[in-house]
Amino acid sequence: MTAPLSRRHRVAGALVGSAVGDALGAPFEFGPPGRFSAEFPSPARGARTEMRGGGSLGWSPGSFTDDSQMALLVATSLIDRGGLDEADVFDRFRAWAAAGPPDVGVQTGAVLRSGLPWARAAVHFRRSGRAAGNGSLMRTTPAAIWFSRSGAEATVDAARRISALTHGDPSAGEGCAVFHELMRVALDGGDPLAGVPAVLSLVAEEHRARWTTVLAPDWTPDRATESNGAVWPTLGQAVWALRHGRDFAEVLRLVIDLGGDTDTVACVAGGLAGAVYGMGGIPARWATAVHGTVPGHGDRVWRLADLQQLAAALDSGEPMRTFDPGATERLGPVEVVNGIWAADLDGARYSEENFAVVSLCRLGEPFPHRVHRMAYLADNDDNPGLDDVLADVLDDMAALREEGHRLLVHCHGGASRTGLVLRAWLVRQEGMDVEEATAYVGGRWPHLGTWNTSFTGALNRLERSR
Repeated sequence: MTAPLSRRHRVAGALVGSAVGDALGAPFEFGPPGRFSAEFPSPARGARTEMRGGGSLGWSPGSFTDDSQMALLVATSLIDRGGLDEADVFDRFRAWAAAGPPDVGVQTGAVLRSGLPWARAAVHFRRSGRAAGNGSLMRTTPAAIWFSRSGAEATVDAARRISALTHGDPSAGEGCAVFHELMRVALDGGDPLAGVPAVLSLVAEEHRARWTTVLAPDWTPDRATESNGAVWPTLGQAVWALRHGRDFAEVLRLVIDLGGDTDTVACVAGGLAGAVYGMGGIPARWATAVHGTVPGHGDRVWRLADLQQLAAALDSGEPMRTFDPGATERLGPVEVVNGIWAADLDGARYSEENFAVVSLCRLGEPFPHRVHRMAYLADNDDNPGLDDVLADVLDDMAALREEGHRLLVHCHGGASRTGLVLRAWLVRQEGMDVEEATAYVGGRWPHLGTWNTSFTGALNRLERSR
């Protein structure tokens, strides 16, 4: 049996999942329905993945948009100020807008460039008729994580207050409140879909009927009365996809195939799906690629490892720490299986850049290799969904080998996690039993570690499933 899904995995999944959805959906923004599946009818696991970039604003593959940029401003303000400081959040938003980000929502841009103080700006623009857009919902995952430990009343109050900084229409704030409470349920290990009726009871009475409609189990996106640039269909479509998707990847495929405001709907759906399926449920080929900067706030490039560290800080309330894996012995690369090499962390980091690298540990600074996958594995028993993570890694490896890439598999010490994947490859691809695969790898890679009993269990299940 694999480990149950821990809060740590859910929190990381929520924050990374929202950024992944944003980046995956961005190139399809305002396109027709079905375009994602038309271009990618099956998973794209080779060197070119579904994170293709492009779109009307020319995003690089894996680059997140204003959705995640603003979410990072909310997150860093919460951490730096030790809680919600609305004036500080608004000042960060305003500096970001002044720096000329390539994409700013109409309502958000008007408020931030109005010159009005934070407590009055969004209220003034409530008369625009565009105030119930999805621009406050798209950025609220970090706040949902931060306030989730404080209970329902605190999290819905914070959702409304942060939304009101740019969106004066209370409908937007009620959507954020619903999202916050669904996220709180999911992060606590509950079923957010089963929690919808209780969540609706927290919605202000004058808005409850409309939210009840779009969150009903029988609601479908074709029943929306507005485009998904509005808050109601955005959250409605995200919850609909969560009901009908079997895993994280299918949830995002469903919402992006709806067309329209695909980056934002996928960002919202990705946050919820990430909390439900955890960090290990996010395909490595997507999580590895996600990155971006925040205009007006330095030149730091936020990547997967940074988002994971940020998620942990949001959940703990402690300062964000930069992860440093330290130096390793620089073992390898050594070819263990035909076309597949093994190494430890520094052996892989300083290897030839034409390797396609499969990393099974956290890295710190990114590698220079063009083709790279980073899987979410720990060298202990805390690997919920281990079989699915292993299958995801092996499927990527098979696709890359088919394209002719030399593969380099590594973890921090090159022992246990590296040995798991090399042995699993032999069990699945070469038909060996676990004992044969262990002897084969051990004879060619003396650093093999076999102490992890949960890994042995996963290998035995893989052998039986053939």
